[in-house]
Amino acid sequence: MSEAFGHFRVGFVTGATPDKWAGTWRSRFSRDPLELVPLTEEEQELRVRAGTLDMAIVRLPIDRDGLHCIPLYDELPVAVMGAEHLLTLAEEVTTSDLADEQLVLPHPSGWTPDAEQLEWPAMSVKDAVEVVASGTGVVIVPMSIARLHHRKDVTYRVVTDLPPTTVGLTWLIDNEDPWVQRFIGIVRGRTERSSRG
Repeated sequence: MSEAFGHFRVGFVTGATPDKWAGTWRSRFSRDPLELVPLTEEEQELRVRAGTLDMAIVRLPIDRDGLHCIPLYDELPVAVMGAEHLLTLAEEVTTSDLADEQLVLPHPSGWTPDAEQLEWPAMSVKDAVEVVASGTGVVIVPMSIARLHHRKDVTYRVVTDLPPTTVGLTWLIDNEDPWVQRFIGIVRGRTERSSRG
């Protein structure tokens, strides 16, 4: 795939930070261009399957049928709330602390507070954070997403009893491109002199 494009394309989901690996690529393979492509969670898997990306750094879960996937790291779930919210007095929170809250976006785990929930319209994370900033409800997202949408009128607390989100590297099983193996080597920390690097 990369040969057809003349360069190597790696997508990365919102909040992921591929800069360290991209920097290593550029220092080792400066004549082989690496293009980083921002992705939404909705398109992360589709773009790899469509062949418009050689690999992607994705937020799991994904359908692994036909895909390789290496888990890279876990992200802590956090509750984003207005800066004046009572729960800002705590250093971290649990789902029982959030039981009376309005959850502005659905949580992927299916967890919902005990309080009767409003029917929120579909909205982006940015819009949900704006709703939270107005003093209404909370939104639970991975910490990297909370940092990305940071505002002076909101803050966040780790939710200790929700599962973390895993970020992984994925590519098509039938993609035998040697550049894929190069990038895997970088992500796994292989040195330039490694026999597999």
